[in-house]
Amino acid sequence: MSRLGKKPVLIPSGVTVAVAGDQVSVKGPKGEISWDCHPSVGVAVVENQVTFTQRSDERIARTMHGTARQLVQNMVVGVTEGFSKTLDIVGVGYNAKIQGKKLVLSIGFCHPVEIQLPDGVECECPEPTRVVARGLDKQKVGQFAAVVRAVRPPEPYKGKGIRYSDEVVRRKQAKSFGS
Repeated sequence: MSRLGKKPVLIPSGVTVAVAGDQVSVKGPKGEISWDCHPSVGVAVVENQVTFTQRSDERIARTMHGTARQLVQNMVVGVTEGFSKTLDIVGVGYNAKIQGKKLVLSIGFCHPVEIQLPDGVECECPEPTRVVARGLDKQKVGQFAAVVRAVRPPEPYKGKGIRYSDEVVRRKQAKSFGS
């Protein structure tokens, strides 16, 4: 049995959790998220906490027990606080801007790169070299940040590219010619 799955998820005030069959819906001050739980995991709401049980002793039930608990915990955090990822753009002339529902990146290609914002993800550029993605769903925010970073990942020689704000890029020494 999962140690993490045994812990209940506490429901803060202002948040409601509803379970209908295998579907879990969480509603809070920032919005609403729903998720279809795996059939091998049982979900129950008791007073102000959500508990999880394994319906069988199969391998998938053991693996999904802690996963289901953590996904519901992320949903509760998402509707109360939300999630955000910050990306920094490093390079001379590299910048980003928002045009409608698109993020437009000018990062050294002969054309600007346009990335459509997915539903549930908001994006802003407080500075031309910084992109902040926010949303309720941790997976969607992280996936969008990964897609943006993959357009021009940081390179190890000059450090140019798009990186997470807390990412450390290990620099390499360039070739040196000499005797």
